[in-house]
Amino acid sequence: MNHLHTFWHNLRHASGNLMPIVIVVGLFQALVIREAPEGLASMLLGLAIVVFGVAVFLQGLELGVFPVGKSLSNAFARRGSLPLLMGFGFCLGFSSVIAEPALIAVADQAEDISEGRIRSLTLRLLIALSVGGVVALGVLRTLLGHPLHWYMIIGYLLVSCVTFFAPEEIVGLAYDSGGVTTNIVTVPLIAALGIGLAASIKGRNPLTHGFGLVALAVMVPMIAVQLYGIVVYTLFPVESGPQLAASLASQGDIQGTLAQTSSAGSQVATAALTMLTDLLLMLRDVLPIILVILFFQYAIIRKPLPYLRRVVLGFAMIICGLYAFVIGLKLGLFPIGRSMASQLIGLDTLVYVYLFALAIGFATTMAEPALIAIGGQAEEAGRGKLNAGHIRLLVALGVAVGITIGVHRIITGDSIHYYIMGGYALVIFLTWLAPRFIVPLAFDLGGVTTSEVTVPLVTALGIGLATQIEGRSALIDGFGLIAFASIFPIVTVLLYAIVMERLKPAEGDTP
Repeated sequence: MNHLHTFWHNLRHASGNLMPIVIVVGLFQALVIREAPEGLASMLLGLAIVVFGVAVFLQGLELGVFPVGKSLSNAFARRGSLPLLMGFGFCLGFSSVIAEPALIAVADQAEDISEGRIRSLTLRLLIALSVGGVVALGVLRTLLGHPLHWYMIIGYLLVSCVTFFAPEEIVGLAYDSGGVTTNIVTVPLIAALGIGLAASIKGRNPLTHGFGLVALAVMVPMIAVQLYGIVVYTLFPVESGPQLAASLASQGDIQGTLAQTSSAGSQVATAALTMLTDLLLMLRDVLPIILVILFFQYAIIRKPLPYLRRVVLGFAMIICGLYAFVIGLKLGLFPIGRSMASQLIGLDTLVYVYLFALAIGFATTMAEPALIAIGGQAEEAGRGKLNAGHIRLLVALGVAVGITIGVHRIITGDSIHYYIMGGYALVIFLTWLAPRFIVPLAFDLGGVTTSEVTVPLVTALGIGLATQIEGRSALIDGFGLIAFASIFPIVTVLLYAIVMERLKPAEGDTP
């Protein structure tokens, strides 16, 4: 009965994530566009499958991953072994990112649009390795008590330098990759590790030293993916996109022939085989988390897993939930994003494109569960310095402004380099001015602004706009909206903290 209650809660959680999107899209369809999109029934079915898949996935996390991950974090924190803690941080970061649903969706889109030049699995492995490495670094920072702002300033200066040399085909995707690494799987695990470590070490403050792991996990993949783009597009430009496309097409012809032969024998058997293959691919995605947990539990802690059957059931639900989620994306969220882009661009004025971007950014962020959770943790850790409601409003405003500016860039065709470098230059400047207690939280909030439902829709919206506007490239111009949604919440939160800090002396002088 308790599990059913938890599943119902997760179902409501997933529906709550989706509801702002449904409301905003519905209002624009009814009041502005005034016509239903093609394939509406398929889209609605896809949305329902997304909700169900996310609910099952969350239930699996709560049964299998979160309890074991938290107990391992606490056990290693009590031991106090630096190599062990850093090794666990690396493995936790890697294994959680490789199974991130939003990253899977964006990586698959990148492979399709680049005609196979960018490999989905290679991209995900590279991002997961970089996140693992930076989580290990973040654990070291927490243990040593270093202030986060030096790490972030130096890191984003390095990001900007790499952007100068990166090919335009990769820049938007690289910044988006940083924004989608910290989401439904990674945020709870990484945040729990950082806050738990800070709380267990004497002289460390959970607000100042506990937050920041998520921010580091957002930053480093941007560097890694841009370096990957330099290798793929600059150092080895021999194999062109059309050649790859032809190669992929030939493979598709072979697969099509096999599929026709198979369907002649039994269509049902073919469908079952396809489903089994997809489920095995999902198992491959989740396998790193399973291996990490088993290794550290049995080889390092040397204790059996508690509630083994429940943990096994949890991982089975994670795999099935991921499968349903990906199917729902293809049927629902991706078509909705592309359809809205096509319909809004077809109107007489572009004002509605900007209004839609503003509304979808604000509405979806206000309903983001990870933001609500971190806002509550920040208010508790801040001891009166912060208000969770104010944090949500500031972050939602930042996301809305960021996505709107990103949409403007696609419409005008401006280079993303200048927008991104200008945005992070502003962030670095504000970091110097902001009170130190707010910096780790502000950067973390930039990494939790987009949910597993929002990311695919925003990605599809950007790609749809770039496809519909003449002279735009889906690969060069279509990606980048998630990056803008990650930068501007940092700006709004830092500005808020600076203003409130400046007002304090004036308030103190008031009789």
